[in-house]
Amino acid sequence: MTIDAASIMTRKVFTVRPEATVAEISKVLSEHGISAVPVCEEDGRLVGMVSEGDLMRPFAKTNALRRSWWLGMLAEGTDLAPEFVDYLRLDRHCARDLMTKEVITASEATRVTEIADLLASHHIKRVPILREGKLVGIVSRADIVAALARSPKELSAFS
Repeated sequence: MTIDAASIMTRKVFTVRPEATVAEISKVLSEHGISAVPVCEEDGRLVGMVSEGDLMRPFAKTNALRRSWWLGMLAEGTDLAPEFVDYLRLDRHCARDLMTKEVITASEATRVTEIADLLASHHIKRVPILREGKLVGIVSRADIVAALARSPKELSAFS
């Protein structure tokens, strides 16, 4: 028996729009206990993914070092650098700014073994499932584990 994405995917997928703010994205992740969310246009077309790691990027050590430099400039009365102004606008970042645009996807007919290979080879935790370019589900590592747990007979499909 071949197991495909359609038979194990999570169909109720929480998404955000490209214009979603960091606060809105964080709320979706936190409220639903997920670590990444697809970014979709209003028509359901997938345009990216935003993960917890993507949200952390603006707060990375590199920005902290630049912040120290900018604060030194301010103390000396220097004009505001454009980069400093951008830093001050940090809370205005949106999904479009932070998302991974090159998303690994699959179709509903993709075999679970192929999805497992995608997860492993690309070091990712989930694969959005598309139908005609629009998001219809998502398969995570947990979905694959749950499929294995449902029936010992399903184990043979993975070998």
